[in-house]
Amino acid sequence: MVYDNEQIMKAFQIYAKLSMNGIADKEDCRTYMADDEIRGLVDQFAEAVGCTVFTAGDKLYFLPKAQNNFFHVTNETIKKNWLPARADNGDIYLLYIAIIVLFGEFYDSYQTIECTRDFISMDEWLDSLSERLAVIDSMDQEELKAYEAAYKYNWISIIEKWNAVNDISESSKTQDARTVSRLAFLNTYKNFLIVQDLIREIGNQEIELTEKAKIIVQKYYMEEEYNRGILNFIYSFENEKKGDA
Repeated sequence: MVYDNEQIMKAFQIYAKLSMNGIADKEDCRTYMADDEIRGLVDQFAEAVGCTVFTAGDKLYFLPKAQNNFFHVTNETIKKNWLPARADNGDIYLLYIAIIVLFGEFYDSYQTIECTRDFISMDEWLDSLSERLAVIDSMDQEELKAYEAAYKYNWISIIEKWNAVNDISESSKTQDARTVSRLAFLNTYKNFLIVQDLIREIGNQEIELTEKAKIIVQKYYMEEEYNRGILNFIYSFENEKKGDA
C-alpha cells in the first residue's frame, strides 16, 4: 500500500504521543478511527516495538504486550515512585497480585467478561486480598516452591512482603492498627492505578474501573498467554470451596 506524506506524518505524530505518554487525546482518536491508512500505520509502528493500540471512550491508549507489564512505566519506575524504599521484585509481584484481585472482584473472579459490579470499597478489596494470600500462606513450603517454578511468581516472597506489613503495627497489639497499616499499603496501590487511569475514586472510600481498565481485563487478563495460569492458581481454591459447599 502506498501512503502519502501527510498520512505518514500524522500517523507518526499520533504514535509519538502514544509512545511518550501512553495516551492520545480525542482529536487523535477521531483521526485514528476515521482514517484506515493512518490507523494501519499507527498499529504497525506500535507492533514494531512490541506494543498495541486500543480505544476506550474518546481516547487512544498504548500498552506493551510484555507479560505482566500492562502499564506505561517500567518496573524500576514503579519501585522508585510508588513502592517502599529498597523495594525489590517481591514488592512488584505483590502489587500485581493486588491488582489482579481487585479486577477479579469486578469480574466474578474472572468467570465473566462483563463487570458484575459498579464499584468496590477499599475495605472489600483488602478483605479479598487478605483472604487469598492467607490461603496461599497456609500451603506447604515445598508445594509453594513447585507453584513458583510453574508460574514464575515468587509466592513465598509475596507472602513475606504481605505479612511484613502486618508486623509494622504489631507492637500496638490491635487488629485495627494492623488493618489501617495494610489499608495504607492499598492506598499507595490505589494512587498508582489512578495515575494509570485504571480506576476512579467515587467517594466514601469506594472506587470504580475506567473504560481503559475494562478493555485491559478483557484483552489481557482473560488470556492464558498473558496471565500464565495465575488466575487459575489464585481462584482455584475458591472454586474448590464452592465445590465442597
